[in-house]
Amino acid sequence: MKKVLRIINRFNLGGPVYNALYLSKYMSDEYETLLIGGVHTEEETSAEFLFKESNVSYQIIPEMSRSINPANDIKAYLKIDKIIREFKPDIVHTHASKAGLLGRIAALRNNIPIIVHTFHGHVFHSYFGKTKTTIIKNIERYLAKKSTQIVAISNIQKHDLTKKYHIVSENKTSVIPLGFNLNHFSENITEKRIAFREQYNLPKETIAIAIIGRIVPVKNHKLLIDAIDLLPTQIKKQIHIFVVGDGNLKASLIEKTQKLNLENIFTFTSWIKETDKVYAGADIIALSSHNEGTPVTLIEAQAANKAIITTDTGGIKDILMPSNTHIITKHSAKDFSEKLQALIAEVQKNPISNSKEFALKNFSYQRLVKDTKDLYKRLLINV
Repeated sequence: MKKVLRIINRFNLGGPVYNALYLSKYMSDEYETLLIGGVHTEEETSAEFLFKESNVSYQIIPEMSRSINPANDIKAYLKIDKIIREFKPDIVHTHASKAGLLGRIAALRNNIPIIVHTFHGHVFHSYFGKTKTTIIKNIERYLAKKSTQIVAISNIQKHDLTKKYHIVSENKTSVIPLGFNLNHFSENITEKRIAFREQYNLPKETIAIAIIGRIVPVKNHKLLIDAIDLLPTQIKKQIHIFVVGDGNLKASLIEKTQKLNLENIFTFTSWIKETDKVYAGADIIALSSHNEGTPVTLIEAQAANKAIITTDTGGIKDILMPSNTHIITKHSAKDFSEKLQALIAEVQKNPISNSKEFALKNFSYQRLVKDTKDLYKRLLINV
């Protein structure tokens, strides 16, 4: 049986972790997998409970964190290097930036025959200044040359990596979309909706809008608040916004809603583990990010048959089913506000989307596992 060392940035709730979980659990019939990763940040929720519930073993490297810390990064690298020497994997598959940097360097040093890296997003804009971004691009170009295969999670991301930022050649890049267990987002909807709305005392006719994710600059929650502020007073009386998540901008965003006299229609919930209840209770799922890879929240929203409004970023156009209740806006508060107003009117007339089957067909974990197995088999032929 071939061995796979799978390395993820950190064990926080999010797309990379879910995919690492499903690949580790459901490829065990053909591959022995060792899963390692760093620690979640303070503003994130730990995903360790998922692995325990699924009986998937994992190993945490405490020194591997989201932020750049040379001393800790070196320690993390040395631990990864030691694990590779002891485990002797046939494939090292890294997921996201920090894991991709440390894991691929260690794999190269140990002459691992197959090195695969998945971009779950990228930091080539809206994260760092020009100089730092240039350095990161050059590092990624070098590592891509040394990797056996690069995986993009959407066709748009592949275009970014191969054509826009020139990180890697097309013939070295495969597209494998994310995959999830989405069934629970469409189960017991009525009961979950009633419970969620009763918990927050929402009148039946109120349109609930939820935005789910880290409250950090790149997620651009400010745009959503500014867009809500531009809505007519009558529309504001008909809606309530739930900001689900935590992060270093939370306090300043709460203050902003207070200054704009919007505090009565915004609820900051912190993280909610059972997000299926949020989707059930909400009518519209919003996303206002500057930069995204494939936003999990929009895949889950479609599985829950929810209306969506989102900025045009990352691979979003690749994952949204065409629909008059799936709206893409410019990075403009005015455009976002105008399109949100139209979407609210549409939802009031027809609250049910029909995107469930689309999401289940295109973003199931079964399809993810099959695509990844096919990639590994193709790469192993040449070893």
